[in-house]
Amino acid sequence: MNGGQLIASVLAAQRVTFLFTLCGGHISPILVEAKKLGIRVVDTRHEATAVFAADAVARLTGRPAVAAVTAGPGVTNTVTAVKNAQMAQSPVILIGGAAPTALKGRGALQDIEQIGLLKSVVKWSKRVKRVADLVPVMEEAFRRTQEGTPGPVFVEIPVDLLYDEKTVKEWYGANRGGKTFLDKALKWYLKRHVNRLFRDAWERKAGDFIEIPPPTPSPGSVERVIQVLSKAKRPVLIAGSQTTLQAGEADQIAAAVEKLGIPTYLSGMARGLLGRNHPLHLRHKRRNALKKADLVLLAGVPADFRLDYGNHIRRSSTYVSVNRSRSDLYKNRKPDVAVHADPGLLLRRVSEKFSPPAEWADWLAELRETNDARDAEIVTQASATAEIVNPLHFFTEMEKTLGDGCILVADGGDFVGTASYILQPPGPLTWLDPGAFGTLGVGAGFALGAKLVHPDRDVWIVFGDGSVGYSMTEFDTFVRHGTPVIAVVGNDAGWTQIAREQVEMLGDDVGTVLSRAEYHRVAEGFGGAGFLLKNQGETDEVLTKAKAAAKAGQPVLVNVWLDKTDFRKGSISM
Repeated sequence: MNGGQLIASVLAAQRVTFLFTLCGGHISPILVEAKKLGIRVVDTRHEATAVFAADAVARLTGRPAVAAVTAGPGVTNTVTAVKNAQMAQSPVILIGGAAPTALKGRGALQDIEQIGLLKSVVKWSKRVKRVADLVPVMEEAFRRTQEGTPGPVFVEIPVDLLYDEKTVKEWYGANRGGKTFLDKALKWYLKRHVNRLFRDAWERKAGDFIEIPPPTPSPGSVERVIQVLSKAKRPVLIAGSQTTLQAGEADQIAAAVEKLGIPTYLSGMARGLLGRNHPLHLRHKRRNALKKADLVLLAGVPADFRLDYGNHIRRSSTYVSVNRSRSDLYKNRKPDVAVHADPGLLLRRVSEKFSPPAEWADWLAELRETNDARDAEIVTQASATAEIVNPLHFFTEMEKTLGDGCILVADGGDFVGTASYILQPPGPLTWLDPGAFGTLGVGAGFALGAKLVHPDRDVWIVFGDGSVGYSMTEFDTFVRHGTPVIAVVGNDAGWTQIAREQVEMLGDDVGTVLSRAEYHRVAEGFGGAGFLLKNQGETDEVLTKAKAAAKAGQPVLVNVWLDKTDFRKGSISM
């Protein structure tokens, strides 16, 4: 028996399907034993990718997902990805290896203070000190990551808790010689230390499946929301990622939104909730709608920079907010009606007792007219001639190419921002973006997780040429693990979202210039398929070839040479 078996038994009992990792001696028994129990061990080329992949699995399944990394730099390499999961409220469990217990703080290989380092980016953390504690601590991790507002947790496991007792005794010199008093005292101490590590080691077995129900809105809060909705003439609903935390209930949540009949804007993981071209779903001119609305319902969305810290909602409006996080519920502006509960559950409860008044149809028609006018403007701009490829034209063609079951992963700035105006996720849980942290580098990990969860669906990554630099080596991961994703890279040779404002305001493009790199050839070097698109008249042909290559089992990268554009001028948020 070894501690790796105990960890793997808990993962199996919690129905963990994938264990994401980058190998290291501190965690090898976990990987080996997990594989023996049928858990698919998926190794990446960077630890951050492993956490991003776990984050994607958690979002798409609604269940905790797990990454395991080695001590020291293995753990430190995950910090950005863990923070992203925290801000996206994803139930991710990070297992970190650590130096042997008796050598903690004595200069052992890769020994650092990991609990303190991660304290601000996780909702709970624990250092395991005995083999007997492995099962209860891991089960506690599965509880903590799900309850209340979901988020990442960290479990640190020293390497001497993962190997068998005989091996650990040999490490600690059970057969150590020496006849001096100090030699004998040290041998006695180490023997006692090992005995303490393994006392009652195998008594605690993995328990039952752990599922924490979401916080339920009270009947009184449901009635208060119904009362204010009944008085509204011009309501607006903004639904965010937290609305879909109950991933298995996404269709029911979508049905509730449809029944409520409120003009709706979707953000984050909620994009696609209503499918393509739903009459309630509005995609443009949100700020103008908020200025006219007499009631604004934020479902799982804080009043942060995306809403100008609550200032986009006019003071005379009735402001209703529902959020699992009490902090987010009251962030920057106090709601007139605050509901501390799961947003998806609230929408479902309200829809069971409320029907929209007929007069809302005129309000929706007004917003629809404005929305459709903006769509028409984009169509006109997309038809403009281009020396290379007009990004608006490219996404218009890509939208025609996407299948109904596709999943879209967004990783970039200006190119992704442009995509969001045109690409329509086809249904619930078909859009993955980093969330409020605005992290670059999520693309490969998110796509890896999505393709593993849904191997029969097309998974597209929209990369900027800046963000793709974080992920290129993961084409090796896609090839090795048989995950044929399709990546499109908007190559305009620069960090354009930053450069556009920096040059105008400060008169210098320093730090924002890239080259027209041959990213497609890099993908080919890792065993993928690469295509170069320099003539927008060939867009449909190239995308068709890309889909065919992915269907044949190859991960694909399409290198799209873009014309410079001012389409998103003034888009930087602070």
